[in-house]
Order: sequence, then structure tokens, then C-alpha cells
Amino acid sequence: MSVTVEEKNFGLAVNPLTEAREMVRCYTLKNTKGMSVSVIQLGAIIQSIMMPDGSKKLDDVCLGFDDVAGYVTNKGAYIGGTLGRVANRVGNGEYTVDDTTINVTKNIQDQFQLHGGFVGFDSVIWEVVQKTADGVVFRHESPHGHEGYPGTVTCQVTYRLDHENRLSISFEATTDRQTVVNLSNHAYFNLAGHNSGARGLAEHTVEISASEIVETDNSQIPTGNLTLVTGTPFDLRSPVVLGDRLPQFEDRFIKGFDNCFVINGGQVLRSTVKVAKIVHPPSGRSMEVWTDQPGVQFYTANNMATINGKKGARYVRHGSFCMETEKFPDAMNHPNFPSINLEPNETYRHEVVYWFKVEKICRCCYKK
Repeated sequence: MSVTVEEKNFGLAVNPLTEAREMVRCYTLKNTKGMSVSVIQLGAIIQSIMMPDGSKKLDDVCLGFDDVAGYVTNKGAYIGGTLGRVANRVGNGEYTVDDTTINVTKNIQDQFQLHGGFVGFDSVIWEVVQKTADGVVFRHESPHGHEGYPGTVTCQVTYRLDHENRLSISFEATTDRQTVVNLSNHAYFNLAGHNSGARGLAEHTVEISASEIVETDNSQIPTGNLTLVTGTPFDLRSPVVLGDRLPQFEDRFIKGFDNCFVINGGQVLRSTVKVAKIVHPPSGRSMEVWTDQPGVQFYTANNMATINGKKGARYVRHGSFCMETEKFPDAMNHPNFPSINLEPNETYRHEVVYWFKVEKICRCCYKK
């Protein structure tokens, strides 16, 4: 039996590139295990992930909004959005190619660029190329000069769901002249349920296969160095309980995780491998992250102000997490980082799989 793909209207939004009002459609992928994933044209956003727990209780484990207005009002949180052209930070909003300085927009305190600028890929309305047997394909053409970047870049994002509860995201991009591309997705997860807040997040365990992180300054701009995690709160090579680990950041400048972990040996691989696992023992839900990318930005919603989310939920600081697979931030300014340069004869490709499972956990052994 195949995955079903249902389509409906989600609401009207103003296309920031044309200033025309357009209807945003929502596509819901459903499998035979009771899991469903909803994605919308606005930002190629993941709007919902319904997932049963160990008792077959269904809950939404992905933060989001019930309408377009929620996404527009809370744009700065990038909830569920596709990030581009360049995910993460661009130091000083500039980079150099062949002795030519390219200035991109600075959307953060006029100091640096974050997640593609003022109108990143999370804010545009994506075209639907096709509905497939197991998902949907979105397309966006980013014009030459947009947010300061050279080249017309054509991107595709393909969402697929299978009967093993694997949500696959495939990114592709091509350009008509030399440019830079580093795409990602900014879904916020809470396996206890999207509205379970900081208490629910504290119950999670997290494990990331990384012996190094990308070192940054207090503005989270990379220094160009990689730092060993041994003996630091960033050592997640064995599972740790977030409720135990997050308090260790209270005396630090950044009050939680918001770091690019070096995975897959810092290389782009030919296929996806498992790089992280997050478990919520009380519900039995777990999520594995599989990717071919060299980095994953692990973020614990440190900067989130209280937001009114879908179904009356209130989203709060330290109430969710992101696993943003990517190449390293500010890579165009650090020759020792994996390159994000894209030439006209090349295709950018990036695969990530969020594999949801229900673990058989002895709850009597779980200590909060």
C-alpha cells in the first residue's frame, strides 16, 4: 500500500518577490503506521509531524502554526522553514572571490547575515513541481542579486515519507554563474509533543557522533578553528539527558546548544549515515538523523521568546530542538571548511533523513 498525499488550501500569503497575494497549499503525507507529515508552499515549511508513542497515542512532535499569519508574525524564529541561499551565518555580511568582495545583506543588527537575509528561502512561496507516490517536490528560482548573491539559483526540495516512518528531505540546486549555496531545514522538534515545553524537552536524551564543533565568537561567527568536545558540555558522543546538560550553560554567553557539530569526518559523503539520535523515554519516541553532510547545527531554542503556536500551544525557550544538517557556517570565509561554492556546471545535493521510531523502554527504570 502506498503513502497517501492529500492536498488542501492553507491560506493566502503575499509573495515577497512579486507582492502579489497567492494561495498557499498544504500537502499531507500519510503512511500505514499512523504517521503523517504536512508541508506547505510557504517556505517549503514542515508544518506538522503526527507520530504515535509507545501507547499508540498520536501527537504532533513538530512546532508550527495553524495559519499563514503565524509564520509571517514569527518569521524571525524560522519555524519549520527551508533555509537558503546560505543557512546559518555569513560573517560581516561579505566574502571574497578572486579578489572581488561580494556584499550580502546584513539582517542581524546590521552586523552579519543569518539564514539567507531579509527574504530567505523560508519566506518565499515555492512552486509545486509534482506530487509523487510518496511525497511532494517544491521548486524555487532565486534571482541574480537577491540578498546580494550572484547568479540565478534554481532549487528543488523533495519531501518523502515511507512506511518505516522515515521522513526524507532531498535538496538540489543549480546556478547560471558562480555563487555559494548551503541549504538546510529549521524544523523544531519535541518528541514529548509540540506543546510540552521546557519540561518535555528536559526529559530527552541526545547523542551526536561528533568529536569536534566549529569554534565561534560571542556573535556565533566561526573563528576558522575546530574545537574538541572532550571534557566540555558539548561532548554528546554518549547519550546525555538534556535536563542535566542544559544547566551547565547558564554561566556561558550562549545559554544552551547552538553549535555546528562536525560529523561524517567533516566530509560530504556519497550516502547518508546515522549521525545523531534523540530519545524521549517517557513516550518511547525517538528520532535518528541520517545525512551525507559534514555538519549539524544542534539548537535548543535558547533565543525563543514565548510564541503562540498551533492548537493553542505556547512555545518557549528550551522547549524544542533543531537538527539542521548543513555544511559549516560562514564557510565561504574559511578555506579550510568544506566548500559551499557552486559553479554553473555543478549540482548542489544534500540528503537528510529524520527516522522516527518507538523504542521499547522500561519506564520504571526511567528517572526524571
